Amino acid sequence: MSRRYDSRTTIFSPEGRLYQVEYAMEAIGNAGSAIGILSKDGVILVGEKKVTSKLLQTATSSEKMYKIDDHVACAVAGIMSDANILINTARVQAQRYAYAYQEPMPMEQLVQSLCDTKQGYTQFGGLRPFGVSFLFAGWDKNYGFQLYMSDPSGNYSGWKAAAIGANNQAAQSILKQDYKDDITREEAVQLALKVLTKTMDSTSLTSEKLELAEVFLMPSGKVKYQICSPESLNKLLVKSGVTQPSTDAS
Repeated sequence: MSRRYDSRTTIFSPEGRLYQVEYAMEAIGNAGSAIGILSKDGVILVGEKKVTSKLLQTATSSEKMYKIDDHVACAVAGIMSDANILINTARVQAQRYAYAYQEPMPMEQLVQSLCDTKQGYTQFGGLRPFGVSFLFAGWDKNYGFQLYMSDPSGNYSGWKAAAIGANNQAAQSILKQDYKDDITREEAVQLALKVLTKTMDSTSLTSEKLELAEVFLMPSGKVKYQICSPESLNKLLVKSGVTQPSTDAS
């Protein structure tokens, strides 16, 4: 029955569904997972890197985490070429606002502006939805630390803890059980690693398969976005009991 209605994004099925948008959301379910957790002193983002071949040259830049402005970053799950277009759009919008008003763009306004662009691609003929979901982490003077999730439909929502990508339902249920309102940034990192341990297809977690980024306030009051180095990430994995410490044969 769906074959009559899934050729275009502009056609509703008799049940009121847009199949092309749903297909885009299903595609994200096969992408590397990403988790965001809001703590009382920051926001952490953890993403799974898909290692497709040992011959692939390791990228010097981040694969899952992207800085949009000094106060906003995002984690990505889905088609990276689609993500690059939207991230560049968000960066331009953030800089235009900063140029016009001489202050950082409020975080929700930035997310809503980007989601308006995504929504347009579900409404006009000849276009396909962007096959990517985002977790936005950041801080602004209005509401402090914030975490938002958006999907190909253009919807967005604020979360205390959220998961996108592969096995997101299982990850979401673990987060729902273990998340606490007064969680610290260090505890949030441990919780995210625990969730990925139970939901990732890989048998062992290493710094080659993960990326960790944090958004927090410096003592000076400036917002700091920081990607965890592979060495620091390995230490965190050992501390959380996910991996065993390496021992030198010598």
